[in-house]
Amino acid sequence: MHRAAPVPAPEPAPIQVAAVGDMALATSSDGGASLFRGVHAPLRGDVVLGNLEGTLATGGSPKCAGGPGCYVFRAPPSYAFRLRAAGFTLLNVANNHALDYGAEGQSETLAALRHARLRWTGRPGQIAYVDIGPTRVAVLGFAPYPWAQNLLDIAGAEALVHRARVHADVVIVTMHAGAEGHEHAHVRPGNEYYLGENRGNVVAFAHAVVAAGADLVIGHGPHVLRGLEWYRGRLIAYSLGNFAGNGTLNTTGLGGVSCVLHVSVARDGAFVAAQIVPIRLVPPGLPERDPTGAARAILRTLSREDFGARGMAVRADGTLVPPPAL
Repeated sequence: MHRAAPVPAPEPAPIQVAAVGDMALATSSDGGASLFRGVHAPLRGDVVLGNLEGTLATGGSPKCAGGPGCYVFRAPPSYAFRLRAAGFTLLNVANNHALDYGAEGQSETLAALRHARLRWTGRPGQIAYVDIGPTRVAVLGFAPYPWAQNLLDIAGAEALVHRARVHADVVIVTMHAGAEGHEHAHVRPGNEYYLGENRGNVVAFAHAVVAAGADLVIGHGPHVLRGLEWYRGRLIAYSLGNFAGNGTLNTTGLGGVSCVLHVSVARDGAFVAAQIVPIRLVPPGLPERDPTGAARAILRTLSREDFGARGMAVRADGTLVPPPAL
C-alpha cells in the first residue's frame, strides 16, 4: 500500500505594514476624538507604525521656557488610546522631542503606551519584536540623539540589525533623520545639519542597514515628503512627512501633504508590493484622505530626481513599482 505524500504546509501570508510620518500631539477641546477621524481605513495592517514626536504626560519639566526656537510637545496620556483606536500598533520614540518633558515625561509616555497596549521602539539598544502568526518581525528605531539608538553610530546600527536578523524573519528600520523644512525635500549625500545639529547621513545610514539585513527602511523628521529608493531589492522611504499635528506643526505647502505607506513583505523579507494612500492635513493639522492625490506626484518627481534609475515608480493609483533590474 502506498502512502500519500505529505502535503506541504502553506507559505505564511505576507506581512502587511502601514506606516506614517511625524505626529506631534497637543491637548484639544474634544479630548482627541477628532485626531484621526479622517483616516481610519488606511491605518490597517499587521504592523501599523508612526513616529510619536513629543510626550503623552502630565508631569515633567519642559526642556525650554518658550520663545523663538522653543518647541515642546505634550498631550494627555489618554491620547495613547486615541492612537490605538486609530489603528496604530507600534510607535517610534527615537526623535528630538522624546525628552521634551525630561525623563519623567518619557516615563509617563511609555507607561501610557503600555496601558493602551501599544508597542514602541527607539530606545538605546532596543529591538521591538512582533509575532504575526508564524512570522516574527523586528522593528528598530534610530535618531541622532544619545537618548535614542544613535543613528550617527552606523557601525552600531549595523550590529543591532545583525542581532535582530538572527531572531526575526522580517526586519524593519525606522529613522528620524535629515534637515527639516520645505527646502529640504531632496535627499542629498553627506551629513545633513539643522539648527547646528548633525541630523545624520541618511543615504549612508539607510544603505548600511539594508546591507546589514533590514528589509524595509521608513524615514521621518524632515516634516515633508522625500523620495523612495530601491536599493539591493529593498524599499527605502526617506521621509513620510507630517501626519498629525493639532496646532503643533507647520502644515502649509509641502508640510500639509502626506501619505500612508502600505508595504507587503514576504516571510523571507522579500518585497511583495507597496502603495501610497495620499493624505492632506487640514487645520489645525488633522489628516484626511486627499482627493487631489498630491503626494503621488510629489513622490514620483522626488524619487526620479534624487535616485534616477534606483527611484521607485509611482503609478497613478499610488502603486509603487521597483525599477528594472540594474
